[in-house]
Amino acid sequence: MKLGPLAIADALGAILVHTTRTPARMLVKGRVLDAADLDALAAAGLREITCARLEPGELAEDAAAARLAIALAGAGVRVDAARTGRANLRAATDGLLVIDPAAITGVNAIDEAITVATLPCDHAVRAGEMIATIKIIPFAVRAAALEAACAAASPIAVAPWQPRRAGLVMTAFPSTAPAILDRAAAAQRTRLARLGGELAHERRVAHDVDAVAAAITELAAAGCDPILALGASAIMDRRDVIPQALECAGGAIDRFGMPVDPGNLLLLGHLGARTFIGLPGCARSLSRSGFDWALERICAGLPIDPARIAALGVGGLLEEAPRPSPRERTDTAPRQVAAIVLAAGRSSRMGANKLLAELEGAPLVRHATLAALASSARPVVVVVGNEADLVRAAIADLDVAFVHNPDFATGMASSLRAGIAAVPEAAGALVCLGDMPRVTAAHLGVLLDAFAEADDDGAIIVPTCDRKRGNPVLWGRGRFAEIASLSGDVGARALIDRHAASVRWVAVDDPAILLDIDTPDALATLARREPA
Repeated sequence: MKLGPLAIADALGAILVHTTRTPARMLVKGRVLDAADLDALAAAGLREITCARLEPGELAEDAAAARLAIALAGAGVRVDAARTGRANLRAATDGLLVIDPAAITGVNAIDEAITVATLPCDHAVRAGEMIATIKIIPFAVRAAALEAACAAASPIAVAPWQPRRAGLVMTAFPSTAPAILDRAAAAQRTRLARLGGELAHERRVAHDVDAVAAAITELAAAGCDPILALGASAIMDRRDVIPQALECAGGAIDRFGMPVDPGNLLLLGHLGARTFIGLPGCARSLSRSGFDWALERICAGLPIDPARIAALGVGGLLEEAPRPSPRERTDTAPRQVAAIVLAAGRSSRMGANKLLAELEGAPLVRHATLAALASSARPVVVVVGNEADLVRAAIADLDVAFVHNPDFATGMASSLRAGIAAVPEAAGALVCLGDMPRVTAAHLGVLLDAFAEADDDGAIIVPTCDRKRGNPVLWGRGRFAEIASLSGDVGARALIDRHAASVRWVAVDDPAILLDIDTPDALATLARREPA
């Protein structure tokens, strides 16, 4: 390709190298100049312009990008039209991205003018999502180089989700709370639904080899594949309860352990043609772990074997923050968590103090406070500010401590600071919003249980529903100092993003955790519904 300055009269059919503005028009780089363009450039007083011309054996950027994109597009992939030397590949279906990384590296090594960038291999994608982009850097590329790149290309594909009907065995000790099993099952239902499958059958049994083996046999007879098993205690050895149960049921262990954290203690096995997975404890939450990698491949109909698991080490560290081991604790007493009900806001969108608005015969603030009192959190602290006397009167008969926030007009951060200051000795603080009347003690119990299991002073427990972040949020005392330094009306949301590695996302199958009341219409709509 020849590139350099050309006299305007000699630039017909040349490629403009730099975007150029004239009084008559703007000519963008990459444009093939025509006679009208040259007239506009001359009228603007320009005598020459920097252009490029293709030489024999070269292919224009758009044509080159389109050809390589077609060579790379495999099953489940569609190609966007090429423009400005770029062609994008998009998923044509929901599924798992399948890429040969070595082949992509090989294509990128052929000529610096040719580049291919992709999402990571084994990445879950949605239909329409861009999964790769092909960019030709200059305005043209040698045809021979492009042919070599097309020959080296290995098709990028999207393996669509297959409708899997999974079975789940969960074991329990006599002391295991049913709510813990409910939450674990809900997390697996959510996972499978996202991947086009369903949790078809569930068995809850004692943490005993014979009981688990019988449950595995039942799930196999019911046609479940995969069969998942989540123990009341983590699998620690091939001779542990769940591995033994698989073998007693006639199955076999393929591999125990994987170089992914969280997710180290995953067990892979099979029962006939059915895949069996002994779940690591981290699968109780929806935070990503090695189990998600395994389940996604299963639901995409892709193979899993020990060699593939062994290859996951590079990139297998999914969570940077160290997680303290529960076995290191010497103090086994439950950690006391306080509840803070924020009831100081101005209700600017409501037109009146929304916390005093009635729903089913009681002010909104009373619903939120009663839920906190019905949980195990203690003490329950109510932060007041706007119309403080009226808010106090609405719950004066309840066993709560009041904290006045004189700076309530500055935003939510001031109320958070006031509430945290009132519970300095608590191991954690469950921050509840006074305008969320459908949040119940059961919802709060889910968060409290998750905090007890986290065994981390800096843990942040956040509920989710349909992949949306909700409230309340439980903060370990290790975050109190940062909360005390907040300002404005943003709450502590930024801290959740900042400390993503310490967040435990807890699936709650109830949109109540997403529902706050900000307007009269929202209140009227809620009042027309059946009570939760």
